[in-house]
Amino acid sequence: MERNKELEELEKRLKMSFFNKSLLNQSLTHSSFAHEAGVPDNERLEFLGDAILKLAISEYIYNLFPTKPEGDLTKYRATIISDDTLAKISESINLGEALLLSENERMSGGAKRKSNLANVFEALLGAIYLDAGIGKARDFILEHLRGEVERVSKEGYISDFKSTLQEFVQKKKWDLPHYKVVMESGPRHNRIFEIDVKIKGRALGKGRGANKKEAEQKAAQQALKRLKLEEKKPITKGVVSKVKKRLWIF
Repeated sequence: MERNKELEELEKRLKMSFFNKSLLNQSLTHSSFAHEAGVPDNERLEFLGDAILKLAISEYIYNLFPTKPEGDLTKYRATIISDDTLAKISESINLGEALLLSENERMSGGAKRKSNLANVFEALLGAIYLDAGIGKARDFILEHLRGEVERVSKEGYISDFKSTLQEFVQKKKWDLPHYKVVMESGPRHNRIFEIDVKIKGRALGKGRGANKKEAEQKAAQQALKRLKLEEKKPITKGVVSKVKKRLWIF
């Protein structure tokens, strides 16, 4: 009965009523809780919600920016639906309070963890779609993300460091960056990835994140910073001496 009350309170905050309450409950079921309780988790709904979110925002910005090329639209979308943005929306409607977590996950701050909050928002979208259809899901997405779309349209998108790094090395006519997972740690429901990026065999950047995409972006950002510093770096005294020695030889 207490859980039913929690779901009713959540529906009020969402301003909607689910026909299938079990879908709503499943969307809030973290894998840590599911493994202990022997019930389905929300990961399949998250997969579905992620696709619906991308479709809705893609369609919206396609019409909003009729002259923008595909590359810019991709970067706008990535900024609009970033984990930071989705986590903030989840916080605003208190999804973390309704999230079913194992005791260990809750004690470690899982109800406020950015990755959990972003994931549960996507799972909720999947549940809304299955329960009420694409129209209702799209309306919910735009209700909560239209402000972010407007902000990004004024301020621009966050740099896609992987794309920028690739463009940099292509101009140099170097081999493309190679990303490699060098370490995975943490429990299954809260993995941390560490990724190295190499260019021409040189390890130029390392990044850590809650998923491979985040870690790769951080590694690419570090590599870009290093390469740009190297471009600006003046010839050192040691290098000058070597050059002089070679000149003396000739």
